[in-house]
Amino acid sequence: MNRDSVIAQFPALLPLAARWAAAEERRILEQGVPLMPSEIEDARAVGVRNPAAVRLLPVKAIPRPEEPPLRAACDATDFLTSETRGLTLGYGIFVREDCWRERPLIVHELVHVAQYERFGGIEPFLQQYLKECLTVGYPQAPLEQEAIAVAAKWLFPRS
Repeated sequence: MNRDSVIAQFPALLPLAARWAAAEERRILEQGVPLMPSEIEDARAVGVRNPAAVRLLPVKAIPRPEEPPLRAACDATDFLTSETRGLTLGYGIFVREDCWRERPLIVHELVHVAQYERFGGIEPFLQQYLKECLTVGYPQAPLEQEAIAVAAKWLFPRS
């Protein structure tokens, strides 16, 4: 599988990705920890409407889908690699253990939580986010750029 075949199969892959993401979000919500008061303040500042719903779960490595078509799509697009430090799925955030509670990472991921809220859930968010990553690339994806900019504005305000 290559990037072009992932793009061609995107309509069929999206529901699989949404189911995987929803199941992983449930796991984070069940096993994760709530935000600390300072993180709740950060969440509100970057636009999260319901910060009390957010949970963080430390993991050795960010999980990847087991289903062969999703795993192949991740491989073809370099998505969810060993370098991935955090992953937001609705109100659940996986954080790689060696990055646990790193404020810049958490704030960045909280912007993604606000985006999930704005889009109305997992599947609508993933449809837009993954399409952007596939067409313009992860670092240039508008939703990713928004997360970078909003987090930086909150963390490093201009004097």
